[in-house]
Amino acid sequence: MAVLAESGSNPDVDLLYDINGLAKDAPHWFDRVMEFVGEYGLLVAMVLLVVWCWWTVRRRGDDDAPATLAALVWAPLAAAVAVLVNVPIRGFVERPRPFLTHQGLDVLISGKTDYSFVSDHATITMALGVGLFVAHRRLGLVGIALALAEGFCRVYMGVHYPTDVVGGFALGTAVVLLLSPLATALLTPVLKAVESSPRVGWIVRRRSATVGLVPGARTAMEPTDRDLAA
Repeated sequence: MAVLAESGSNPDVDLLYDINGLAKDAPHWFDRVMEFVGEYGLLVAMVLLVVWCWWTVRRRGDDDAPATLAALVWAPLAAAVAVLVNVPIRGFVERPRPFLTHQGLDVLISGKTDYSFVSDHATITMALGVGLFVAHRRLGLVGIALALAEGFCRVYMGVHYPTDVVGGFALGTAVVLLLSPLATALLTPVLKAVESSPRVGWIVRRRSATVGLVPGARTAMEPTDRDLAA
């Protein structure tokens, strides 16, 4: 298929040169930081944010914990589904990486030989961010901000056009939101079953000292008749 952006007069290409041009003016050490952050760092940060969300929901132990965790489990699953959906999209569009078509770009990472549209990194991070937002609004906003930073980094590094990133954002968001009702409907009963398990229930909700006691039964702190007689 025809390349989406060939001419430097294209706003997509102009924005690519504007953002990537910042790398030329930046110190070498800063470019190395951006390379690591854009390729690995923000993905790791997103995973840690998902784990932190799980820990927060588990400690809080609300009655809706299974439903919340079902939405949280869907976030990485949606990211995986979105990447799979992207495989035929890339093959259909066949858009080369920008540094193969345009001269003068400061490419911070080499070895990228696959097609450019859409960005897998942008797709994964936005899917995780939106999935987090469905499960936990505050942490989800942090996740979406990290996804936006990831998109900026990919253009800064010279490995994607801005529209590659926007396409990734759209794909990740669409997969999460369109399939979220079905996914949560299937995952919530599973999480409720896990919650009721005496062995793995801690995954869903933190166990208290009195969990599992028969209503009306004495706890270890309550005196028995023998204690009173003594």
